[in-house]
Amino acid sequence: MSIIIMILLLSLLILVHEAGHFIAARAFGIKVEKFGFGLPVGPTLFKTKCGDTEILIHAFLLGGYVSFPDDEKDSDIPADSPERFINKPAWQRAVVVSAGVIANVICALALVMFVASWTKQLPSGNYKVFVTDINSATNSSIANSGLQKDDRIIKANGTEINNVYTLVTITKNSAKSHGITTKKTVDENYSLLKGLNPGFEKEEIIPANLSIRLPKDLPHMDVINMDKYAAKGAKYFKRDEDSNVIKLNDNLKTLRDNIDGKTTYISNGEFSLYDIAKAISDGWHPVTLTIVRNNQEIELPTVYPDSKGLLGIGLKSEQIITPTKDLKSIIKNSYKYLWENTHMM
Repeated sequence: MSIIIMILLLSLLILVHEAGHFIAARAFGIKVEKFGFGLPVGPTLFKTKCGDTEILIHAFLLGGYVSFPDDEKDSDIPADSPERFINKPAWQRAVVVSAGVIANVICALALVMFVASWTKQLPSGNYKVFVTDINSATNSSIANSGLQKDDRIIKANGTEINNVYTLVTITKNSAKSHGITTKKTVDENYSLLKGLNPGFEKEEIIPANLSIRLPKDLPHMDVINMDKYAAKGAKYFKRDEDSNVIKLNDNLKTLRDNIDGKTTYISNGEFSLYDIAKAISDGWHPVTLTIVRNNQEIELPTVYPDSKGLLGIGLKSEQIITPTKDLKSIIKNSYKYLWENTHMM
């Protein structure tokens, strides 16, 4: 049944597409020799004449075409005839070529509007995301944040949470010590270190056995967020206003692990103050959750995903349905639905 439905849908799309070419061609006085359903592979099941156009149905139904005199070697239309596609102005040929896609768009809008008017609703593509349980340790940041079962999460780091994918992607990319930071964050942490250790220049290698003071509190960290299209599945995320990304090499990762949680560092004679700034910039990445509980919007204390990008919470989602009860809402929401889905594709 699924295969039959797929063939019927493809056949409809192809029929509409080729009809677009046909109508545009005839509007400009271009003769259409043939209108074929399916591709001319194997036997022809049926053919007839409609005006001066031959209508054919081929056994291989996955396809379709319109044929102009330019495509037919044995056409009796003179080479300089205005009925030939090639003899039309460039803008008319462009319209004919584009008409198939335009017809598909019009058909899509008509179908969505039909569904919207028939069912009085459309899927919005957005979901409500709820907490089902909290599985983290009792001393974890999420356990101490005040988050509760059945809370609805509506924002993470300022990004609207309209599906589970968005929240998971933000927390995954906020994993502790994942080896990536940004120049903006490193520069901020270098300023902190410089204030604590004013005797060293930015790129100066610190002599061995000298003690370097580190920030007592958590240093600056990248805050991960996403735009609305990335949040629906696009394969990228924004990091602090698209700052330049810095990837830590193995030596800096080792340095990062050695100084994690410490307030001083005894130099081994290999790193500069700016290197240390890179190392401390890749640690606990903050996630600020905004929830709705009892119809009240609450911003929770900052939480920190673990090294796997996990917070330790269970989630469920409920799709938000858009009502379409009058002509204005049918047109507006059908257009919006198609625009967003076309943009995503």
